[in-house]
Amino acid sequence: MLVEEVVSFLDLSPGAIVVDATVGAGGHALHVLPRITPGGRLVGIDRDPQILDVARERLQHFGDSVRLVHARADEIDIVLAREGLKVVDAVLFDLGVSSLQIDRAERGFSFEQDGPLDMRMDPRLRRTAADFVNSEPEDSLARALRDYGDERFANRIARAIVRERVRRPFRRTLELADLVARTVPAPRPARGRKGLHPATRTFQAIRIAVNDELGALEQALPKALEALRPGGRLAVISFHSLEDRIVKQFIREESRRGRMDILTKKPLGPSAGEIASNPRSRSAKLRVAKRAAESDADGHRRGGRG
Repeated sequence: MLVEEVVSFLDLSPGAIVVDATVGAGGHALHVLPRITPGGRLVGIDRDPQILDVARERLQHFGDSVRLVHARADEIDIVLAREGLKVVDAVLFDLGVSSLQIDRAERGFSFEQDGPLDMRMDPRLRRTAADFVNSEPEDSLARALRDYGDERFANRIARAIVRERVRRPFRRTLELADLVARTVPAPRPARGRKGLHPATRTFQAIRIAVNDELGALEQALPKALEALRPGGRLAVISFHSLEDRIVKQFIREESRRGRMDILTKKPLGPSAGEIASNPRSRSAKLRVAKRAAESDADGHRRGGRG
């Protein structure tokens, strides 16, 4: 997703060290690695061990140029310390959920396939989506649907969930999806587009809450900046307005402090061709910045390239 734009903005060359902090199935890594080898190295981090297995198979022909690690993106400092790396040339975040996760019914991310109501990206997490739905107080549940899903019917859905779970706890994805569909009207589709399923925003909100996606992002961005050499690039692809707001505010604040230079004044979106081939890319936004050169005692920048 936005592969050409990412590769271009990262300004890669042989010998570079890159961190793909949400490597997923390795889609971006496949295009990054040919540009940093020979001599370069990619450290891929992901919290989902199943998807890391897919990445490991796809990237195996790059040999020792790739190191894949099961960890959260906000553990980037720990991962790099274990790898013996003090600074890197680029850090990439591709946020959200992957198609492989959505398409596997047993993972519980999809409202169109029946499966256990799980949604955990990392199986080490204790609380599943079912735990969240069956135990969260009504006001807290409504707030999550509103804040993380932009769901205008958040109060109505939360009330219906609480009422239903007293009779029968939610265990399956279609149980929840069907309840939401019965509770709220289907969103009116934009011209030329397929309408959203009524449960789309509810499932998105619950997934974000269960995996603490926004909290992890807030913790990861400062650590990524600290890992970058002067002139090193930070690229973030977001899919949700709250994700994009966190990234935008972080980059702006660090730019104001003189620690980052903004390279994308406005976020870049996918081309019409990419949207046509991958409709899920429609909401993607790419922001890129680079770590500013260090300043000396007189405030003059020094060091770094790029």
